[in-house]
Amino acid sequence: MSSASQNLPDDPAFLKAMIAALEAKNAKMSATLQAHDQLIQSLRLRIARLKKHGFGKSSEKIEREIQQLELALEDLMIAASESSSEPLADVEETVRAESEASMPEKTMRRRPRVSDKAARERRELDPGTHCPDCGGELRLVGEDVSEILDMIAAQMKVIEIARLKKSCRCCEKMVQLPAPSRPIPGSMAGAGLLAYILVSKFDDHLPLYRLNEIFARMGVDIPDSTLVDWCGRAMRVLLPLIELIEAAIMSSDLLHADDTPIRVLDRSLRDKGLGKGVKKGRLWTYVRDQRPWAGIAPPGAVYYFAPDWKEEHVHRHLKQASGILQADGYKGYAKLYEAGPDGTRRFQEASCWAHWRRDFHDIWTSNKSEIAREALDRIGALYDIEREVAGKSADIRLAARQKHSKAKVEALRVWAEAQLTRIPGKSDLAGAFRYGLSRWSSFCLFLEDGRVAIDNNAAERALRPIGVGRRNWLFAGADTGAETLARAMTIIETAKMNGLDPQAYLADVLDRIQDHKINRLAELLPWNWVPTVAVICAEAA
Repeated sequence: MSSASQNLPDDPAFLKAMIAALEAKNAKMSATLQAHDQLIQSLRLRIARLKKHGFGKSSEKIEREIQQLELALEDLMIAASESSSEPLADVEETVRAESEASMPEKTMRRRPRVSDKAARERRELDPGTHCPDCGGELRLVGEDVSEILDMIAAQMKVIEIARLKKSCRCCEKMVQLPAPSRPIPGSMAGAGLLAYILVSKFDDHLPLYRLNEIFARMGVDIPDSTLVDWCGRAMRVLLPLIELIEAAIMSSDLLHADDTPIRVLDRSLRDKGLGKGVKKGRLWTYVRDQRPWAGIAPPGAVYYFAPDWKEEHVHRHLKQASGILQADGYKGYAKLYEAGPDGTRRFQEASCWAHWRRDFHDIWTSNKSEIAREALDRIGALYDIEREVAGKSADIRLAARQKHSKAKVEALRVWAEAQLTRIPGKSDLAGAFRYGLSRWSSFCLFLEDGRVAIDNNAAERALRPIGVGRRNWLFAGADTGAETLARAMTIIETAKMNGLDPQAYLADVLDRIQDHKINRLAELLPWNWVPTVAVICAEAA
């Protein structure tokens, strides 16, 4: 029994009053939590509906509403968690148990997942070598181990480079080691600090003024202008490596492509009195990912910025490329699929079944069309087969598709053509059917080549960081700022696709790149990179 319960009064009437007060407080807390829960569920449902709508022709207004609702949902969940963790009145355990029984059940939450790469520290609580009761010698029979997830706060460190000067006693020659190279010549920024700044800005999407505040709490005041300069000069140092990544990825004969809008500051518009001085540009990504079919080429993503949505940009991006291009129905790709004077095509078009499926999904959610529902089921059956061959070789994937998917695809085509004769020609459903049937050969390419994916999700995943970033910044700083963002994302996202911690990778690369031979720069590519410690150990062995 707790010390608090031992101090309870003996008067039954007073105890009953305490219990009644506790029950009233508990009922109030329960009602509050139930209200929170209902509001949370309502917000989740609303967000889900907006996101489903977003699979179609979403607007920036819907996107902003989703972001605002998610922030509100996060605040509510924190508030609900705070309320449910308040200690109840200090009464006897039986009274507390009965009171807690009336509380609503807590939602099951997933435990944090900790990577094997995470640092670990073992702290042993040893009872000693002798029994506290009889003094006998203790022997180890086992142990109980529990885990606490903690964080060691980052800290700034000033590294003093002391170059000792020595003179020879015989010839009086002065001897001094040369100063080590720095990531940015003449700058006091170390490689680790620069990597932290780049990842914070371009991957975590923290504005530099916030980094200034974070560093100030660590005892270092780095002006915003200095942070800007360090960012730009660090990106210039990394540019040769980024260009190597671009060359490697764009030389692939199978690419995923997609684009997304990005707001860009345009001072000329503001000077002319046109709106708020913000225009809409586009950020394209081209992805090589052979992991789904056990290919040997390492994965990577290249990003390019363009000030508008004109087809000339994709033609410039892909001027040296050829093979298979998996993308959506953007009309700018059309000329890339046309046959040349000799009858050959630079690119074969591979369409995205997920993109087509979303059209039917939107129709199903809006009017519960049974035809749309059947289309979803038929496409879903193809995805069931794809899950079984994920990660298998191209030959195995092709054999499975020929055996199981081909007949289903042909049956879908016959069924779709039949539906077009029965539904209004101007309906959304008819438009969805025509979209797929007009590109039928490109939708069937995955049945002919085991390397081709059923959808373009690889490129869509590569664009997700942009969606996350838009929640943190209103626009990129002019075209040049958007181009820098694209280059930074190229090296950071490619590092992540190869299983690297981008901050650790950039810190090591920035520390080595100034002294690295230019003809061996490929050694620092994300898929070739070996940490400095491992290199030293290998050389020592």
